[in-house]
Amino acid sequence: MRATLKRKMKKVEIEILNRFDPDAWATYEAIYQSSWKPEEGKPELLRNFARSEGAAGRIRLALAHHKGKAVAAQFWTVDRNTAYIHKLAHLEEHSALSAGTTLSAALFEHVIDIDRVTTIDYGTGNDPYKSDWMEVDRPRYRIDCLDPRQPKAWPSLTKRLFVRLAPIASQS
Repeated sequence: MRATLKRKMKKVEIEILNRFDPDAWATYEAIYQSSWKPEEGKPELLRNFARSEGAAGRIRLALAHHKGKAVAAQFWTVDRNTAYIHKLAHLEEHSALSAGTTLSAALFEHVIDIDRVTTIDYGTGNDPYKSDWMEVDRPRYRIDCLDPRQPKAWPSLTKRLFVRLAPIASQS
């Protein structure tokens, strides 16, 4: 990865903002919408979150440009000693540039050297690229508490019952 970064860093220009900038955010949204990422349900919710994090000085919005065109974008926040990676995307037609990797490296360097974070949190998900950067995988667990006396719990309980019965039915 170090060899790739050294070679690829010469091909993109990195911009890291620690304030909300409407034009930079519009560029981020355009890259995200054109990327391989699934469509967001409520982009205005994320925009409002970014705006409030920018006002608080916690946003790290980064863009990678190649020959004047933005080709990758990442949205992080920093709170106390932790950097949180929220969203990242790049344009597939520029994958050969490794702009996303270069952008990640620049943000890692920024939050470690300038913000002095001690933890970087990639959040949930098992995307393969995350293991390239992280030393420790911290599993997350979810507990659902469903009361069978409540009618609104019945669909979820029914689904769980069918999931349990499915292996038994397939063995018959």
